[in-house]
Amino acid sequence: MSALDLPGYTHVYSGKVRDLYAPVGADGEVVPDRLLLVASNRLSAYDWMMSPEIPDKGAVLTRLSLWWFDQLSDLVPNHVVSTDVPEAVGGRAVLVRKLEMLKVEAIARAYLTGGGLEEYREKGSVSGVVLPDGLVDGSKLPEPVFTPTTKAPVGEHDLPMSPAEVEAELGADVAAEVSRLTRAILARGNEIAAQRGILIADTKVEFGVSPDGSGGLVLADEVLTPDSSRFWPAELWEPGHPQPSYDKQFVRDWLTSTDSGWDRKAGGPPPELPAHVVEQTRAKYVEAYERLTGETF
Repeated sequence: MSALDLPGYTHVYSGKVRDLYAPVGADGEVVPDRLLLVASNRLSAYDWMMSPEIPDKGAVLTRLSLWWFDQLSDLVPNHVVSTDVPEAVGGRAVLVRKLEMLKVEAIARAYLTGGGLEEYREKGSVSGVVLPDGLVDGSKLPEPVFTPTTKAPVGEHDLPMSPAEVEAELGADVAAEVSRLTRAILARGNEIAAQRGILIADTKVEFGVSPDGSGGLVLADEVLTPDSSRFWPAELWEPGHPQPSYDKQFVRDWLTSTDSGWDRKAGGPPPELPAHVVEQTRAKYVEAYERLTGETF
């Protein structure tokens, strides 16, 4: 994950799939309230970084997030300042407001699957929210449920948080607003996506606040993309088993199949992704973008 040499910017941080750069002013000083957010083509699954990268992934995620920010602009303000970025990262970077990020992964679920399904089978609830009996893998929930987790450092696992833990971290008012907005974003996303034949099973969103404490919550990072959400083709939805999807579930499924030869529980790194998995994953990202936006990538 070597940093790019971007004239007028200095590298600040690299996460799993994003790199942050700070603009440098004519006086050589870092501009304090702006960041360049660059989406790489890296892909993580099961908290491991995959190799090789997925071509065009960063551009798809960036364009899709920008499209969604517009669709959600009446619900919540977002962090985008400009898409006028250095040529080297054109199409996969945005200039954004620098925010104090909340230390909670804000997740909402509209359908039961993944970690939520495991908890439901054990306890009949997800993140403390009691659900009806008889739900199966892929069942639609009565309404979107807020299921937050901790925000673990790279290489560590996010852990479920109870409502009390979220309140202790954020304060009661902010916790309530994060829950409301996360569920509202997923509900709006499904309203729009359903018309285009896509179900959004669950999603993770990131919120920040102005460093000076003014104003309310600001939607940051990415939103309703195949990396932050599970997208299912509506025409193939059939509760009772795992659903085919548009997201990196394709990579997860290959990793856990006998084809990969990888034992997730053994703790060792996963193998290289074969070319056909890389190509099909790229195609899935592009198809999700085109189907949702109606635009050709």
